[in-house]
Amino acid sequence: MGTLYIDRKDIHIRLDGNALAFYSNGKKEGIVPIAPLKRVIMVGNKVIDTAVLRRLAEQNISVLFLSGKNMKFCGMLHGRLHNNGLLRLRQYEKTTNPDFCLRVTKDIIPQKIESQVEFLKEVIDNKHNKQIREIDFIPAIKSLTKCIESIRDADSIEAIRGFEGGAQAIYFSAYEKLFPAELGFNNRNRRPPLDPVNAMLSLIYTLCHYEVVREIEVIGLDPTISFYHQFEYGRESLACDIVEFFRPSADRFVYELFNKTEFTAQDFSKDNESGGCYLKKQSRKRFYILYEEWAKRLRPQITEKVRILVRSIMDGKEPLS
Repeated sequence: MGTLYIDRKDIHIRLDGNALAFYSNGKKEGIVPIAPLKRVIMVGNKVIDTAVLRRLAEQNISVLFLSGKNMKFCGMLHGRLHNNGLLRLRQYEKTTNPDFCLRVTKDIIPQKIESQVEFLKEVIDNKHNKQIREIDFIPAIKSLTKCIESIRDADSIEAIRGFEGGAQAIYFSAYEKLFPAELGFNNRNRRPPLDPVNAMLSLIYTLCHYEVVREIEVIGLDPTISFYHQFEYGRESLACDIVEFFRPSADRFVYELFNKTEFTAQDFSKDNESGGCYLKKQSRKRFYILYEEWAKRLRPQITEKVRILVRSIMDGKEPLS
């Protein structure tokens, strides 16, 4: 199984031997064995016995808490984390080394943009989507390729941030052309997302981010100490660094979900107060299944990237890409 999603309000979760038992109105509705689990994602409010959380912590099963309506991150529970203090000490030393930070950045950002270019090329080669015209994407692909060259020649992280910002504006101006007009996707927006595509991008980016946070914390790194993203109170900036590798894969996944009509505008609703657009609860069950199929392929790649970063921190030689 690996991942358990719990997305019901009227649930009381108890421990039943080596399993989680789910009760509704005092009646047991089912059990899930604990042994196969690596992560539990709880959406919305639940009644949970403390024995459940203790057992999950003892088994080093991560628990991610998301709000019920907009699936906003609320917190994460882990068991015992890695006790490698030397690794964190080296991480702190490396983050004050401009040359090391620049090298890590030049490993991450060009690879992300290269993957975006590859994705756009594959999409325009796919003749099944009749709304896509090659002429609409060639200028963006050429501009992104030039951005990659500029980043590789850059001599500072500040310069790279400028080139990357321009590259992402170019990329999303092309990416928005992949979706039908009825989805209302005209630009990348968030907090709140204003249309179904942005809602799905934000949801998958969030889940992917905390997949990375879990691997970072389990291996013993400090998730707040980064090499490219600037420090920001309360933000796992190192996870932001690593997630850059996987954003193009998330973008591709979102495109496939809508292109294959797994989801349409009818699967989303607008919040009257914030104006935000969110996936409806009844549609989330389908999403969880599809996300898990995608994430199973992604997780080994995340683990490998984090391990490579650890080796690079410890010996200063191995690149991330």
